Amino acid sequence: MATLLPQRSARLLREPSRHGSLPLFLTPAFSSLRTQCFSTTSPAQSRVGGAAISIPPEVSMSLVDLPKSLFRSRGKDIPKVAVEIQGPRGNMTLSVPSFLNVNHDEAGRKATLSVLDSSVAHQRAMWGTTRALLQNHILGVSEGHICILSLVGVGYRATIETTATTVKPEYEGQKFVSLKVGYSHPIELGIPQGVEASTPQPTRILLESVDKRTVTQFAAKIREWRRPEPYKGKGIFVNGETIKLKAKKIK
Repeated sequence: MATLLPQRSARLLREPSRHGSLPLFLTPAFSSLRTQCFSTTSPAQSRVGGAAISIPPEVSMSLVDLPKSLFRSRGKDIPKVAVEIQGPRGNMTLSVPSFLNVNHDEAGRKATLSVLDSSVAHQRAMWGTTRALLQNHILGVSEGHICILSLVGVGYRATIETTATTVKPEYEGQKFVSLKVGYSHPIELGIPQGVEASTPQPTRILLESVDKRTVTQFAAKIREWRRPEPYKGKGIFVNGETIKLKAKKIK
């Protein structure tokens, strides 16, 4: 559409219309009309994936070549390299797509990721995603990830139990989160392996783990039993979650 405007203005200046020629007071406006973009800034791609990642002194990172798979599926990327991260809180491994390169600067304690072809949308998307996963793994093995759940409601409370009556343990020594949030039956949830749970207060649940995805998924599973509702403000809130209260429906 923008390319047609100069041609139209030139035609109006060159050819008289059926109603007459272009008025003189509109001539300067049409003569100065030119093709231009809506934004004056130059287009730029996101550089989140290319940002350097700082590695703490107590964390060690190494690249490991993965064995070649015997079965290859069409259209599916097969990782060739994995990143092993070791820290004071545990170890984690991240598989890197084949079109991504991990550059580890041991002297500068930095790690950067590069992609083979930045013009491919899938590679650009996985570029930033892989960098975020690597950053979360480094933070997990050095400091750990936590989720704090707040139980808001009359009589709402939670405890950590070593045994359960409604569910069976999935591994030896598994503990369970017991919730009392207004149901007539007990609610018992098995704590996933690698997650530490505690109740500093009867209405607070503290979850800790080196894997951010595991601890946040378990927090979301607990929250599903009492989602925050907007009329009385009751429910299970995760990490300082807030909700806007609504007025009561009066018929």
